[in-house]
Amino acid sequence: MSKSVIITCAITGSLHTPSMSPYLPITPDQIAAESIAAAEAGAAILHMHARDPETGKPTPDTEVYRQFLPRIKQSTDAVVNITTGGAPGMTMDERLAAAEWASPEMTSLNMGSLNFALFPVLDRLKEFKHPWEAAFLEGSRDAVFKNTFKDIEQIIERLGKGHGCRFEFECYDVGHLYNLAHFVDRKLYEPPLFIQFCLGILGGAGAEIDNLLFMVRTAERLFGDAFEWSVLGAGRHQMPMCVQNVLLGGNARVGLEDSLMIERGKLATSNAEQVTKLAGIVRTMGYDVATPDQARERLGLKGADQVRF
Repeated sequence: MSKSVIITCAITGSLHTPSMSPYLPITPDQIAAESIAAAEAGAAILHMHARDPETGKPTPDTEVYRQFLPRIKQSTDAVVNITTGGAPGMTMDERLAAAEWASPEMTSLNMGSLNFALFPVLDRLKEFKHPWEAAFLEGSRDAVFKNTFKDIEQIIERLGKGHGCRFEFECYDVGHLYNLAHFVDRKLYEPPLFIQFCLGILGGAGAEIDNLLFMVRTAERLFGDAFEWSVLGAGRHQMPMCVQNVLLGGNARVGLEDSLMIERGKLATSNAEQVTKLAGIVRTMGYDVATPDQARERLGLKGADQVRF
């Protein structure tokens, strides 16, 4: 009960499409406003992607990131965590472009390749705002989210050693923890570790308490007490998995990247609405919500004064 809970908010992501929710932030103005509000609601870490402001399609364009990252930094003290996963179809250079330009305190780092599928949404969603959406979703039926050992090592080299970035290690299955242990054993990355258990994605481990417990216990065997962990539950699993993980002593991630809902059958109207709900539950259970500076200290981050935006 003595350790505060680090809340991460993933603002827009790259997998949900504009037709799924009118509240998904698309433009730089929307992304900036949503990020600032989420930080004010209690998010210590903001996980960032960018989108084409005209079509809503995920983009690696650093010019788009330049339109919202400085505004977020000027208005909040939250830790900015930039994606290195990007979106399906992006090259490694595209995936790393924004992070290499911005030199943030933290980036995501996916710890293995997997099938990452959203095509079942097509059974429910028949009308689209933009022509690219249906083909994008259908493409996930025959796509692999590629994160080989070479890819991972390249990201550690280019961002960890090159920019002093620390990583949110995204683990979708238990094997990804052993991949992480491989890099730690080789001393290519030093603890403390920040591990994000990503549960409920079609292609990864299901959002079930048994899976969460198994992954936490496996991480304890591999890393001892040299790691912090968080969980995201995709879709309807978001809040239940977050609450379970807080009770286990971990941290939690919400945001419209992971779920478009605030409760069964009701769309969330903002990222801040999800953060506010989770922060309220956390405090009701007797925990404190971590500040950005507390997160920086625990995760060994270089500090907001060392970024380039």
